[in-house]
Order: sequence, then structure tokens, then C-alpha cells
Amino acid sequence: MITAGDFRNGVTFELEGKVMQVIEFQHVKPGKGAAFVRTKMKNVITGAVVETSFSPTDKFENAFVERKQMEYSYNDGNLYYFMDPEDYELIPIDGSKLNDNFKFVKENMECTIYSYKGSVFNVEPPTFVDLEVTETEPGLRGDTATNVTKPAVLETGAEIKVPLFINEGDRIRIDTRVGEYLERSKS
Repeated sequence: MITAGDFRNGVTFELEGKVMQVIEFQHVKPGKGAAFVRTKMKNVITGAVVETSFSPTDKFENAFVERKQMEYSYNDGNLYYFMDPEDYELIPIDGSKLNDNFKFVKENMECTIYSYKGSVFNVEPPTFVDLEVTETEPGLRGDTATNVTKPAVLETGAEIKVPLFINEGDRIRIDTRVGEYLERSKS
């Protein structure tokens, strides 16, 4: 159990059956009346942010969100299979739990699986991935205008915008959080 008076940034707790994480908190002691804790918190499953106030003595159940590194193996229809590196067990995860940025993940990449009480609610791909460009218009010699982009299809099937000098077969680095080209890969 945790009381509202013990809130710190990053603390997770259960509130009315929902898993909440404290983003910001402030202990307020007004001149008149009882003290209270003003809290900004996020529902870790839906991402919704809520602001509310609690009495410092309000009690909540601790919520332990499990984070585990697992390797993406393959998908079969709407089920995506991830392998636990400790016991090599394959765990199926429904496609509805995957974010839009999962389109940058290819087989054998490690992802972070978030679960609460054994139920997976989020799959986070690596922050940066190196992928090959499989389809794009060829760059024209002398075409060096800055910040001009063209569409490119990657080996995972995802489509992003890349600079004009990128050609088919080039390996590029992508930031999966925003889905944007960063640089040519060193490898």
C-alpha cells in the first residue's frame, strides 16, 4: 500500500481498477483547511493523462508493471510471437497491443514487452533501427537541395520520407519514436 503523501514521480499505483503512474505531484498546505496532494498522472495502459487532488492519507494498492526484453520471432495472422530469451518460450501477443511504430521491427529484433498482472498492454520497439531501403526513386546527380525528401519503402514494408541522395540498397537509421530518417547506417 502507498499513501498519496508518499507519491513521487514515476510511482505506479491502482486507482479504481486502472494502473496509474505519477507524472507530477505537489504537496499543498493552504493557510486554511486540510493539506492535499495535487497530482498529474497517466494511465499506463491507455496513455490518458488526468489531474486530480488527493488527501495525503488516501491509500492505494501498489502496481508493479513488468518490463521484459523479448525477441520478435514472427507473426501468424493477427498474432505476433515473441521469444523469451531466458527459457526460449514463444509468447503470442495480439496485434491490437502493437503501436504504429512496430512497422519498423523485423524478425529477431529485441522489443520491450510491458505487462501488468500477466496481461500485456504495450510492445515498445528499439528506439533506433537500421533498415535497408528496398524501393525509392533514384537520386539525380546535382540534386542537392536541402531538406527535400522523397518516399522510400523499407525492408519491413514501412514507408518513410528520406533525403534525395538515398538509393535502393542503402542501409539507413530510423528513430522509431517519430518514424523519421536519421542518417545512413555505419554498417
